[in-house]
Amino acid sequence: MSVIAEVSIPASEFELGRILDVEGATTIELEEMVPLGETAVPFFSVRSETRDAFESNVRDHPSVEQLLEVNEHEDKVFYSLSWRHERDLVFEGFLETGAHLLTATGHAHTWEFELRFSDHGALSAFKEYCDNAHVTLDVTRIYNPTKPGDSPWFGLTEVQRSTLLYAVREGYYDIPRQVSTQELADEFGVSDQAITERLRRATIALVENTLAVAEADAARTQ
Repeated sequence: MSVIAEVSIPASEFELGRILDVEGATTIELEEMVPLGETAVPFFSVRSETRDAFESNVRDHPSVEQLLEVNEHEDKVFYSLSWRHERDLVFEGFLETGAHLLTATGHAHTWEFELRFSDHGALSAFKEYCDNAHVTLDVTRIYNPTKPGDSPWFGLTEVQRSTLLYAVREGYYDIPRQVSTQELADEFGVSDQAITERLRRATIALVENTLAVAEADAARTQ
């Protein structure tokens, strides 16, 4: 049965944390990790008042191939990043142990992650991986997303929930569609590819934490 772990890792101990270096009270929110070929492109947002210095620092990093501004919404600027992920021990650990990244928030010194693992064994494997890679991992919370009260949104992140609700309410799933993928993307300040990936992951999370759980419970009672 899947488990969700909330963990924190020092920004200086993994490549993306060093790339997306921020100062003071500025925070970075990872919106999506969109798979493209053999890599994954991060889409993230940062407060617009720090954009000039932030963009300059990111583009100067040797692991960065391209930083693109996707959109600006209110006081946030949204970016996509092409980078050499094979240099990042933490993200390679996600791949190696099958961790599913739900949310990530970067601060000046620490990043906080919400990760879904297939079971406790996979979480233990990730912890062992971090120990061997000399990555400081602080596990702040572990819970089962299928237990009542632990996750009010059936395993969905807040941004997945709001996006899926908006899509349904605005007629994205109607025939014919009442709102386009691009219109959804504009509403949430991301690319159309990112919004498609967000809806896909939201659908998977809903099935895994509702229909799949009900099926497993039924099988145990037979």
